[in-house]
Amino acid sequence: MAAVDFQAAVPFIILVLFFIAIAGSGLWIFLLLVGFAGWETYARLSRGLVLGAKAQPYVMALEGLEMGWRRIYLRHVMPNIASALIVQLTLNFPATVLLETGLSFLGLGVQPPNTSLGLMLGQGRNYLLQAWWIAVFPGMTIFLTTLSMSMVGDWLRDRLDPLSQAR
Repeated sequence: MAAVDFQAAVPFIILVLFFIAIAGSGLWIFLLLVGFAGWETYARLSRGLVLGAKAQPYVMALEGLEMGWRRIYLRHVMPNIASALIVQLTLNFPATVLLETGLSFLGLGVQPPNTSLGLMLGQGRNYLLQAWWIAVFPGMTIFLTTLSMSMVGDWLRDRLDPLSQAR
């Protein structure tokens, strides 16, 4: 958990800029860094949910039946915490999209000839007066993508929450 605390204390954009400065701006390095974003959130959430589930009566009963810990966690605890992890994934997706878009906009992410919405937005800013749609459409796509994924996450949270009364 010390690594989780360190990651939560340091802004991830600073770490990404540091690693890009050291390793260069290759596509695979960039994809690994963006994929690595937010792992501490899942680690904290998983730990808290597993510790909470461990105190539940069904887990104590399974331990009393001398069932192996691997079977308890994989067959009984993991399905019960999976919904919270899926919802967290949908809520973190917009931040990951904005991280990738922002770095590509600055020229530190995806490089031509590959394409990205941030790269399209960055290249379109030079033509705002002559052809505004070159920058506006990628910007609207980013906005609509992140908004729709946030709404899906909110809907999933309402549907998968076992304590929700709105069923």
